[in-house]
Amino acid sequence: MTWEYALIGLIIGFIAGALAVRFGSSKLRQQSVLQAELEKNRAELEEYRKELVGHFARSAELLDNMARDYRQLYQHMAKSSSELMPDTPIQDNPFNYRLGESDAEKSKVASNMPPRDYSEGASGLFRPIQDKKQ
Repeated sequence: MTWEYALIGLIIGFIAGALAVRFGSSKLRQQSVLQAELEKNRAELEEYRKELVGHFARSAELLDNMARDYRQLYQHMAKSSSELMPDTPIQDNPFNYRLGESDAEKSKVASNMPPRDYSEGASGLFRPIQDKKQ
């Protein structure tokens, strides 16, 4: 019987000691406080990132609208200046550069012309042997 009482006392002692260590340790309390603070900071950072992405998306949309409005205003001014001043030479017209036409012309030129750094013939190491002798 004494062994049974000793064994039960030992088990109760282990349980009481584990509970005392678990709830009485200042390091564990500090660790749990730091863990909670870390989770709070992570949530704030994620919220900030979402706000930042939304801000840049809205800014890009506003800049796109502003560029479109500017282009429309410029085209309107170019059209009205050519209508209101038909006798003015093209070089004297402040709106002689037309946005819509130049974009189309640039795409046509870009598709027909080789790149500016394109070499017509082989050069350097890739030149055929008979060309090197000449």
